[in-house]
Parts: sequence; structure tokens; C-alpha cells
Amino acid sequence: MEALLISTGVVALAEIGDKTQLLALVLAAKFRKPVPIILGILAATLVNHAMAGVAGAWISAAIGPVAMRWILGISFIAMAAWTLIPDKLDDDGDRDKAPRFGVFGTTLVAFFLLEMGDKTQIATVALAAKYSSLVAVVAGTTLGMMLANVPAVLLGEVAAKKLPMKVVHRIAAGIFFVLGVSVLLGFGSLA
Repeated sequence: MEALLISTGVVALAEIGDKTQLLALVLAAKFRKPVPIILGILAATLVNHAMAGVAGAWISAAIGPVAMRWILGISFIAMAAWTLIPDKLDDDGDRDKAPRFGVFGTTLVAFFLLEMGDKTQIATVALAAKYSSLVAVVAGTTLGMMLANVPAVLLGEVAAKKLPMKVVHRIAAGIFFVLGVSVLLGFGSLA
């Protein structure tokens, strides 16, 4: 349960203001079809985070516990710093074009590709390496992505502009930092 809750909370907070959330806003404004956008986000996130979770579990099994503790601790602290850097998404200027793969397909491909190497994907790798429950981590990180992106799709740009982004990013960074320090100090298990 801890893996699910921490994965959900960390990713939901880290995702606010992230480039994939900005993509959700752009897609919602461009297509005005929330259901296929939300389903595309869900499918892309499940596949992307499942792959990341498997990579994290494999890394955890391949590396000894002492090295893993250092890698995870430093990774979480680096995630804290990265979370404080706001993301921006360039407008591609193609507002009038019909989507080649439909709204769902466009969302699926765009989210999957944009999430590659993103902080939430890296966080999923690290969380899967820390916790032994791969399913709980992937479910949590996916839920966190949905908690951050579904309101962006449904409420659009107006709601996103009202969120205190700096405060949200600082809270997410604080959680990553505390996780990193706790792992380095040996609090909690790596399994």
C-alpha cells in the first residue's frame, strides 16, 4: 500500500506543470474531445510506466543492495532538483490540421513519446527499484499521471493557470528529497 500511495502522490505532484500536462491542455484546446484524450493518456501511461517499472525491478535485482541504496538516494535527490525546473511545450502551429491517427491515436503516440526520459518515467524506474511491488508502483504512477492530467483535459487552461505552480513543484521536490535522504540513511527497505 505504501508503494501505491507514494507513487501516486509523488507523480501527481511532479506532473503538475510538466510538459505532458501542458500537452494535455494543448490537445484539449485543439480537439475538444476529452474522452479519447483521457483514454489515450491512460493507455500511453500504462505502457510507458510498465516498461519503466520493469526496468526498475530489473536494475534492483541486478545491482547489490549497497550500490542500489546510493543510486536510488542520489536519483531521488536529483529528481527533487529536476522537479523545480518548470517545463515548457512549444506550440507546433498545426492547430487547423486534422489528426492523422485520430484524437486517441494522436494522444497515445504524443504522450508515449513525450514521457520517454521524462521525470515521471525516471521516478517510476526509481520507485520500482525501491519497492518490491511492481504492480503497485505502476498503478500508483499511472494514477498520479491521471490525477494530474484528467483535470487539465476537463478544465483546460483556466484551471491550470490558477494553480500555484511554484508551491506544487516545491512540495514534489521536497517529497523526492526526503525519499532520497531516507534511502541514503537506510530508513525503509529497498525491497
